[in-house]
Amino acid sequence: MTFADLLACAEESEDDFNVTVPEGWLQGRTAYGGFSAALALAAAMRMGGEGLPPLRSASVSFVGPASGEAEVRARVLRKGKNATWISAEITCGGACTLNATFVFMGPVNSAVHLNRQVPPAGLLVPEEGREFEPHPHMPVFLRCNFEVRFALPKAEGKSAEICWWVRLKDRAALDPMVEVLLVADALPPGILPLLTPATPVSSMTWIANLLTPAPITRDGWWLLRSSADYSERGCSSQHMGLWNADGEPVVSGMQSVAVFG
Repeated sequence: MTFADLLACAEESEDDFNVTVPEGWLQGRTAYGGFSAALALAAAMRMGGEGLPPLRSASVSFVGPASGEAEVRARVLRKGKNATWISAEITCGGACTLNATFVFMGPVNSAVHLNRQVPPAGLLVPEEGREFEPHPHMPVFLRCNFEVRFALPKAEGKSAEICWWVRLKDRAALDPMVEVLLVADALPPGILPLLTPATPVSSMTWIANLLTPAPITRDGWWLLRSSADYSERGCSSQHMGLWNADGEPVVSGMQSVAVFG
């Protein structure tokens, strides 16, 4: 089931909707993080109604495993002249599995123009990237819903960085902001190449700042990069970026990851 189909079939009430998490969107025993975050965003946008400004920032806490029947609820925290804050929560079996706050804000004039969000050097365009070959440790959600290509030439040795081209197999009828959030968490944690395949990892929090009010790309391809810069005592911190197919920055983020081993 595509994400758009899932939203279309959701059982809605005044301030929430209910869905069943499809097996094809699972990552181990829980829903893929981008799936859960996109569900919460869809609820927030529905609560905001017509005239809601573009999404500019998302702060997401992955509280617990999400699977089976899920209730997604949103409420407006504050609506100002130019910005609106909306919180959203997902519960499964009566337990909170995700809590998020979204900030929607219209564009304003600015005298400052700064862009340090540049793609990595040596980047391959999507058409040149080596296709990702399925393997036993590949998550179900990735195999079922995404096309993946390596964005950099194969390097010697291991580093705490992952960089891929990713696109949804079916993105029809999706709001661009929902699509971006659905895609933006598709990479494994940046620390993963330094771990053994059996080492469990789990995202705890994710902050994603939208750098454009209107995300758009070519042929559905998005460049994703995760780079871990710290890992001690079971906690890893990483920076994340997402660019469109022309190298324009779309999302800048940061994530905390639990490492169990």
